[in-house]
Amino acid sequence: MRIAVAAGGGRGGALRAVAEDGTPAGPVEEVPDLVPAIAERERESAPRWVWPSTARLYPRLLEAGVRVARCHDLELVESLLLGHAGRYGEPRSVRAAWARLRGEPVPADPPPPREDAAQPSLFDDDAGREESADDLGQIVAVHAEQQRGIAGLDGFALLAAAESAGSLVAAEMAHDGLPWSADEHDALLTEMLGPRPTGGLRPRRLQELADRISAAFGPRVHVNPDSPAQIIRAFASAGLPIASTRAYVLRQVDHPAVPLLLEYKELSRLHAAHGWTWLDTWVSGGRFRPEYVVGGVVSGRWATSGGGALQIPRVLRKAVVADPGWALVVADAAQLEPRVLAALAGDRAFSEAAAHGDLYAALSDAFRDDADGARTARDKAKIALLSAMYGGGTADAVQLLAVLKSRFPQAFEYVETAARAGERGLLVRSRLGRTCPPPSAGWRELT
Repeated sequence: MRIAVAAGGGRGGALRAVAEDGTPAGPVEEVPDLVPAIAERERESAPRWVWPSTARLYPRLLEAGVRVARCHDLELVESLLLGHAGRYGEPRSVRAAWARLRGEPVPADPPPPREDAAQPSLFDDDAGREESADDLGQIVAVHAEQQRGIAGLDGFALLAAAESAGSLVAAEMAHDGLPWSADEHDALLTEMLGPRPTGGLRPRRLQELADRISAAFGPRVHVNPDSPAQIIRAFASAGLPIASTRAYVLRQVDHPAVPLLLEYKELSRLHAAHGWTWLDTWVSGGRFRPEYVVGGVVSGRWATSGGGALQIPRVLRKAVVADPGWALVVADAAQLEPRVLAALAGDRAFSEAAAHGDLYAALSDAFRDDADGARTARDKAKIALLSAMYGGGTADAVQLLAVLKSRFPQAFEYVETAARAGERGLLVRSRLGRTCPPPSAGWRELT
């Protein structure tokens, strides 16, 4: 059972039961308050809710203590269908899909809501447009059209359901948050950077390093370590020309300022990305609450619209502290993608190797020679496998790839076939139908 949802300008809205193919299966039902109406029907029948955007509607339900098990996110599914048709990036809102359906000019998607935008009512549309009962007809029609498109694509129904389920998970993760100790975070920053500065000044440790960096270039030279141009000029004056201030370039230079600069860069990055301002912005009530973006990358991987939840520095993970009476369970997804490749390619030998706890170690015998130890052979196996999956064919990787190709030809050819198709400007699809966008006109001109 499916129920289409249209949120009104206030707390109310409209509901309508629809069949699996999207055709109406009941009358339009106006409700004065969507929250209890959705909660009641969720308890009674746990339908699949059909709504324009989980990211816009579900957080309000969560705030009221209402959770649902299944949904069909029209915007996310529209993105998947557009991508499959080679039209990635076109507007995906219900209004846009409705306009395409009727052959009318397609409006642009509304901008995402601002964090400081006022929200006077529970289901207000941030673009200033009310999702009244009249819009329920658009929602039902767009859903029916999507179901027709999905029905003709093998495996796509599962992809649409998984993407929509991910939208529920993302909203629930943001609502529940990650246990985070602000005191522990502050203590770590203070230990590494010094006390919290005021007035936009550098933390004490960064200022000490900045002073020592300038001193390393001589008494007449003042270098701002935040300015790559000044650093390059300072090294040039010292007779050590460098092309950039990247860490790997600096490590090749023999100068007393280098270790100071490397330390400064590391601590400055921590202060800018996860310092006290980050703590004030993203941690409240003992929880880190990031904003996840489902399908934010064309490959289907999630992104975040702020907070950097996908790349928490190792040193700050000490601030993730379980609530009293609870324990944290850590799941390590290391080497997951090679195992997925083994299954997708149907390479039995690769699958058997992937069944081991450490895949790289299991492959190491293929890369070991008399001079290699176990660790060296494992490192070679890792280089070969990552080069095969993510691109790379220079230096030692060329020989290592040849070994991998001879041992696991099906897995190797699976990746190469997709790469060659992309290089020719063709669409590349996942097993369920998620599609890589076509190359741009500029790329076609260059190639």
